[in-house]
This record gives sequence, C-alpha cells and structure tokens, in this order.
Amino acid sequence: MDVRPYAHGEDSEYDDLWELKRAFELGLGDGTGGDDKRETYEAKLTDEYRESYRAWVDRCVDEDGRTIHVAENGEGRLVGYAFVLPASLSMIWDAAVLNEIYVAPDHRGTGVADELLDAALDAARAQELPLDRMVLDVDGENERARAFYERFGFTHWGEMVAREL
Repeated sequence: MDVRPYAHGEDSEYDDLWELKRAFELGLGDGTGGDDKRETYEAKLTDEYRESYRAWVDRCVDEDGRTIHVAENGEGRLVGYAFVLPASLSMIWDAAVLNEIYVAPDHRGTGVADELLDAALDAARAQELPLDRMVLDVDGENERARAFYERFGFTHWGEMVAREL
C-alpha cells in the first residue's frame, strides 16, 4: 500500500477520488439516522456537486499540496483518502480540521486508515495554526470511528449542535 499526496490535475486520479468521496457520503447514512439520512446524502451527489467538489479539491490542493493524501493499492487503484483543510480555513476552529477520511470497506482493518491519519497529522503539524490540535466531526453513533480516533489520542472537545433550516 502506498500512501502519498493526491496527484492534483490528473483526470483518472480525480475519478478514483470521486468514487471514494461518493462512498464516503453514502456511508454517512449507513447504520445511523435511518433510511432518510442515506437518501439525503445520495440526493446531493449530482453531476453538479461532483464538479463543485472537484473545484473545491483543486482550490485546497493548489493552496497546500499536503491537503489530501491517498492510499493506492498494488494495482494503482485508490482505496482511501484523508482530507485536511488548508491552514487558511483553520479559522473555523482555530485548529487543523480533518475534513474527511475514508477507506474502502475491503481495506478496513489493514492499517490503511492508520497510515492515512498519520499523513493527515503530519500535514496538520506543518500548518501555522492558532491552536496546536486537530478537530473533526464524528457521528456519535459510529462506534468504530470513535474507537479509531480514541486510539490515536483524540478526546471529546466541545460539542456540535444542529437544527434543520
């Protein structure tokens, strides 16, 4: 398994990243929040959203090439990614923000997520930040994710609340 920075500007690399992003979004509704949660995430994954996400990725990677790291298997296929927001967006939390991390189900439990999180932490350590910490949002019902982050020393820090608009 090779964990490396995302190859910005290559169409085939973006196609693979998009498939992982799509699986990440659809996975947000799996096992938590009922069928309507999955349907909500699935409805946003339009062609327009795909192109907007690509522009977002390009903008972030243009600003900092360490923003996205990918895990590539021996056949050259992407099987996971970690996306740390660039330092200019750290003002949201005054800290590094792990925007997304995802590993394809058939590669979970193999150490790929550990390698991706290590790369994300290294990228965050290289940023100039008001607070020396990394933050992320974890679904409180996702026990596997919570255990993963706790193993890496993440602790509860504040609490997000939300309401429908």
